[in-house]
Amino acid sequence: MYVCICKAVTDKAIRAAVLEGTRTLDGLHKELGCSGQCGRCEPHVLEIRDEVIQQQTAQGLAASPSTLPGFSSSPYQVANAGS
Repeated sequence: MYVCICKAVTDKAIRAAVLEGTRTLDGLHKELGCSGQCGRCEPHVLEIRDEVIQQQTAQGLAASPSTLPGFSSSPYQVANAGS
């Protein structure tokens, strides 16, 4: 279903972007172009985003910061130390 008529963005495109890690409205706008023209789709874009994140959380699939590439919980950790 089309969510953003101005930029022809579908709910599937929004869901895919969120599943790939885009979590902010600004990020979705930059990636897909939605919510940048008239703004009428913004509430629905956010609703879809929140639904996908909630489903991921319920399934235990939401990325925590420590599972993101390049994240280190220690500012002193050296990548591949001792390898």
